[in-house]
Order: sequence, then structure tokens, then C-alpha cells
Amino acid sequence: MQKILIIDFGSQYTQLIARRVRELNVYCEIHPFNKIPALDADVKGVILSGSPSSVRDADAPKPDLSAIKGKLPLLGVCYGAQLLANEYGGEVEGAPSREYGRAMLTVVDPQDALMQEVPSPTQVWMSHGDTITRLPETYKVIGSTENVRAAAYHIEGEQTWGIQFHPEVYHSTDGTKILSNFVLGICGCDGSWSPASFIETTVAELKEKIGDERVILGLSGGVDSSVAAMLLHKAIGDSLTCIFVNNGLLRKNEFEDVLDSYKNMGLNVIGVDASERFYSDLKGITDPEQKRKIIGRDFVEVFNAEAKKIENARWLAQGTIYPDVIESCSVKGPSATIKSHHNVGGLPKEMNLKIVEPLRLLFKDEVRRVGKAMDMDQRLLGRHPFPGPGLGIRIIGEVTPEKVRILQEADKIFIDGLREAGLYDQVWQAGVMLLPVQSVGVMGDERTYESCVALRAVISTDGMTADWVHLPYEFLAKTSNEIINKVRGINRVVYDISSKPPATIEWE
Repeated sequence: MQKILIIDFGSQYTQLIARRVRELNVYCEIHPFNKIPALDADVKGVILSGSPSSVRDADAPKPDLSAIKGKLPLLGVCYGAQLLANEYGGEVEGAPSREYGRAMLTVVDPQDALMQEVPSPTQVWMSHGDTITRLPETYKVIGSTENVRAAAYHIEGEQTWGIQFHPEVYHSTDGTKILSNFVLGICGCDGSWSPASFIETTVAELKEKIGDERVILGLSGGVDSSVAAMLLHKAIGDSLTCIFVNNGLLRKNEFEDVLDSYKNMGLNVIGVDASERFYSDLKGITDPEQKRKIIGRDFVEVFNAEAKKIENARWLAQGTIYPDVIESCSVKGPSATIKSHHNVGGLPKEMNLKIVEPLRLLFKDEVRRVGKAMDMDQRLLGRHPFPGPGLGIRIIGEVTPEKVRILQEADKIFIDGLREAGLYDQVWQAGVMLLPVQSVGVMGDERTYESCVALRAVISTDGMTADWVHLPYEFLAKTSNEIINKVRGINRVVYDISSKPPATIEWE
């Protein structure tokens, strides 16, 4: 399978490069600069990412590129471009002022393979504190901005290019064209990697890997585990057993609805209602991290107990997707504390089973495309992400059955309202938070002292950053009124307008 390698130097934009390459229907992989894999015939080109580091730093990442440079098509982006200049006879210095934001690129050589059919001038996005002040002799300038002469260059006699801007960022108007010129033109990739080809290849690999052994998969009702289940079902049929655990912290009627939808998909699903156990173990617990640990522990134990009943099970399937893989082996290392918001993990440590991860090569939007190619229900594929600990981290403070009831009712009104108003698909994730405060209200002729809830709706690509959604005032007014009138125990509704960072999407 044709692929592009992306060497990661720790840039916040590295995943965006991968996403843009994938949008060209070309498979690519991200690897940290200190763990570059062996090159094989499938590798058609290499991209060097940006970095928060400076090439002038004593401890700057400087990998051995002797097996790549001059032998494979190579594109250095920002730090990558500066590295290729600095290490081969050029000079990089601190810029008089940080070059950040939009700039206009003039194409100096429109015949160059990287710049073909790129309009001049074109808007690009800069983000660096250093700049190339002198290029080596064989380096030819092919694009400049007002402040950066060597904004783009080509090494003569090599298929090596460098650009000091970020083509992967939306603000680089013709960034996709530049990446297309490199990936499809220079590297010669045929752009044939598609959901259909992924399904065909993955199903064949799963059949070969698993054979006639049994597989267990923990379903969550979310997109990732559902698509993983369908891929496995295509490959091994009834040898797959799915377990869906109700921790009592799901959305209203979700346990019954999800079980029903899975059975309609032909999946072999066991539903386990363990809500009373979770409520009992969470009684009196207010610390957020402790709550997450209890929920994760109980899930593992309940799942494990059910899994032991399945004879001859040899594999544990997981809905791991590519951002999880990248994070676990990134330049900066795994962010276990940050991810504990959402993960209930720990299953591989508790069970003597081999791991299979059918989606570990895919981004979230690609998972949805694969599901669509398998004719899965769009309502399931378009479902917002939902954290593993569920409503347990949307109830601030102690979790009780009564608080869960209140939150489920309010959440249903909010989510149903988004669907009815045609806003659900415009939002990446939405939910309601039950706050640990009570406030005075007036209902009829009576004074009330009841709970407050916060509505949360964000737009995001992969959850790593997020911005609050500007929902219409009319919709917010209607939702607030309906929640207060219909949900006993709530007399005040607020809307969360915090972005991530500095806030998180969830509140705990």
C-alpha cells in the first residue's frame, strides 16, 4: 500500500498534515523523529513537520536523514525547512519579530513541480520565530513573502523542497494544492486509498489474523466501537461477541435503544445492567479523578466477569483510532492524565487476551466514512462523542440516582432540541452539566431553591481543541424554558462559552 511518512518534531499542526494527505486519498503515517521506521517500497515520500523547537537550540531534534534526503521525495514544513537549510550549509537566525499569521506568497518559479498551478500571490499561514537568512548554494528560491525571501525553496538535483509556512492550515488558501503537487505529482501516489479499499483490505487481514478464534468487543454505543464491530462482523461473523455494559450513567433510554439498534445490525450483543453497582460504589465520592477511577475499575470488573463466560475467547477488540495511537507514541509521550477524562481502559492488563484494533489507522471522520461505506445508520455514525465515564463526569460532585435522573431529562431535551432545530450535525459534541449549586427561583406563586444546569456545545475536528458554538438565542431561550418547565429540580439554565484550551470540553 502506497504511503507517505510524516516525521513529527512535536508541532501542534502535525495531525493536520496527515489529515490533508488523507483527504487526497493517500495513506500516511506519523512517526516521531527519534523513531523513524525502516523504509520499504511502499513509502513514496516523506514530510518533515514543524516544531516548537528552534534548530539553533543545543538540544534541537536533528535526526539522521541520510536514508531519505536525495533518495526519496522530501518536503520540509516550517521547522523541517529550516532544518534542511541549517544542517546542509545554510544559516537560520532568530527573526527580528515573530512571523505569525497570514502572509502573501509570491510564486517565484511557477514551473517548479511544487508550485504548479498555484496562483500568485496566494495567502499562506506563518508560525515561526526563526527564519532562513542564507540558503546553501544548490537551494533555489521558488516562493517569497514580503518579509521572508526563502519562503519556499527547491534543492537542485534532488526531489527535496522546503517551505517556511504551513500548507496544512486552513488559512493557507492554496495549501491543499501545494500538498497535492507534492503527494500526487512529485511522489506519484495514485490517490486510490478509500473507505472501500480500507474495508476490503482490513476484512481480509482480520480473517487471516483471527482465523476461527473468538473475539470479544466492548460496545459503547459510539461511532468507533460500532464501526469496529461491523468490520469484525464482516470478517468473522458469529465468532464476535459484543458486550454492552450499562453503568447507569448513560443518556435517557440509551441502554435499551442501543441494544435494539445493534441487534438490528445483526450483531451478537450481550447487555449487562450494572447500574446499581456503579451507584453504590460512587456514593459519597466527590473527587473527579476518584470518580473516574471507580467507574473505570467497575467497568473492567463487570466486563471481565461477563467475558469469562464466553468459551474459547482469544481476542479482545478495541475501537482505538489513529489520534490515540499518535498520542501514545508522540514526541512528548502519552498524556495519561489528560485522557483519563474519557477513557475507562485497563482491559488488556486485566485479561489474558490478544488485542485487535481494526480502526487504529483511521481518524474520526474516516471512521464515519468507512461506516457509511458499510451502509450503517447515519444517525449512529453522526452521533456526538460521549465520554467513557458518561454522565458521571457531567454531574459535578457526588453522583446519585436522583441527580442522574435530573440530568438525563435535561440532556434529552437539549439533544432532541438540537436535532429538531437542524443544529445537531453542526455541533461536534453537546451535553448538559449538572452544577453543584442551588439558586433561588420563582415558579407560580412559590419560591424555589433548586439546581442549575449548564448547556455545552462545541465545534471541533478531533477534540484536541474546541470552540463554543454560537447557538441561536431563540433556540437557547426555548431550550431553557422547556428544561425549567419539564424537569423537576432545575430552575436555572446557563450556557458555557469557554473554549478548549483553556477549558476542557467536559467539566470534570
